[in-house]
Amino acid sequence: MADKETNIVRTGSGSSAPDTTPHIEGVTTARPEGWLYKGIKLPGCKEIWYASPKAQLLMVSFVCFLCPGLYNALGGLGGGGQLNLTVQAKASTATYAVFAVVGFFSGSFANKLGIRITLSLGGIGYSLYSASFLCYNHTQNEGFVIFAGAFLGFCAGLLWTAQGAIMMSYPMEQSKGRYISSFWVIFNAGGVIGALIVLVQNINNDTGTVTDGTYAAFIVLMFLGAILALFLVNADKVIREDGSKVIVMREPTWQSEFYGLWECIRLSPWVVYLFPMFFASNIFYTYQQNGVNGAHFNLRARSLNSLLYWLAQILGALVYGAALDFSKVRRSVRAKAALVTLFILTFVIWGGGYAFEKDAPPRSLANTLALKIDYTDPGYIGPAFLYIFYGFYDACWQTSIYWWMGALSNSGRKTANMAGFYKGIQSAGAAVFWALDGAEVSYRILYAVTFALCAVSILIATPVIWFRIKDTTDLEEDLKFSDETLEQVAPTAVLDEKRRVLEGTV
Repeated sequence: MADKETNIVRTGSGSSAPDTTPHIEGVTTARPEGWLYKGIKLPGCKEIWYASPKAQLLMVSFVCFLCPGLYNALGGLGGGGQLNLTVQAKASTATYAVFAVVGFFSGSFANKLGIRITLSLGGIGYSLYSASFLCYNHTQNEGFVIFAGAFLGFCAGLLWTAQGAIMMSYPMEQSKGRYISSFWVIFNAGGVIGALIVLVQNINNDTGTVTDGTYAAFIVLMFLGAILALFLVNADKVIREDGSKVIVMREPTWQSEFYGLWECIRLSPWVVYLFPMFFASNIFYTYQQNGVNGAHFNLRARSLNSLLYWLAQILGALVYGAALDFSKVRRSVRAKAALVTLFILTFVIWGGGYAFEKDAPPRSLANTLALKIDYTDPGYIGPAFLYIFYGFYDACWQTSIYWWMGALSNSGRKTANMAGFYKGIQSAGAAVFWALDGAEVSYRILYAVTFALCAVSILIATPVIWFRIKDTTDLEEDLKFSDETLEQVAPTAVLDEKRRVLEGTV
């Protein structure tokens, strides 16, 4: 039964007490009647329906296109589009400090509230964050920017955990890499379009700060992203292309959900070896966006660099996603090849960054407009290509981590908890490095520490990638994770019924 998936669903009984009668979904299920499952066939594509993984991932991708995608375009300018980089550094510290706390429990919120509500709530903070910079243009109200950053941390924790659970648990095993890369392409298209908006609106702007119209456009588009999330369906309604359903436990108690975080560590202790990679996965933005782009380029060159950076992210996601799903090579071999390639890229790209950093002006001269590089300057091409490769590297890093986590489990609950750990620890790392930037630590120190942490974290993660990722995910291990939680809330009959499914006797 290793190729089968089981969905354990507890349904309400119509009274205040929960109905404990087990309802077992088989390996596959016929699509129900109704518009959610009415298939349409597009030219050159397979059949798709509203409650299919493809349709839902497409919608989630556009939510992220409009919210964190545009946020990335703003952040990619360095300083959130401001000449004074310190204000944005403080706001980002608040964002990721809150995110780090919320991230540990956001998997629980996602399981309790459902994907749709979690994503929509998460999108609201992005719009407020852009509004705070529009306000800062006129009032210099630093406190509002920092508050908006903290509120964004709470919202982002919800959004990214819901997104991660979808991306890792909705697809079938053989297509997870393509789903991840497709998401990354659309998501980073938000950064591309956002950077293009900034470039067009500020092509003749030499003040160092983006225009009010740029911030206003971002506010409206980000809010639309939050509204779009309300049109998603929750995980229990999604049916895959092979007729299987996502493993999900309905109506869990808060007790079982918070217990799931501890359960993830206790039953899968090897996950701690991934924590250093989680920690390092966003720290390079601080140096790249503020220490390179914001510090050494004028506004229109920063806008062009940001555009190229997010285009490189799309290319990286396409290349890595296709390689990770290359079916002619066993999955365990692909996992190891991705690890080795990422390690090599770390030294090649960040080694090239040393050639730039050792000759760059010191941080004390970062806000001197006369020293900033314009894209018409003869010395622009080399640093621009370096920045492009930084974007490519980020996409390879993020795609690899998501694919590895997806390869370690097909359980919606387990991947939601893993995604919560991922985003929480990732944000702790980002908060530390944005705080260092806000304290005006030398850019050369930021470069050196970022490079070292990326390289070392890959080495620490090697045992998990090398020995835990198999050619197919063990269903029994996934369901064992749920057994421990179910024992807190369900009678023995439910567990016995589920074990019978595993043994093939039902």
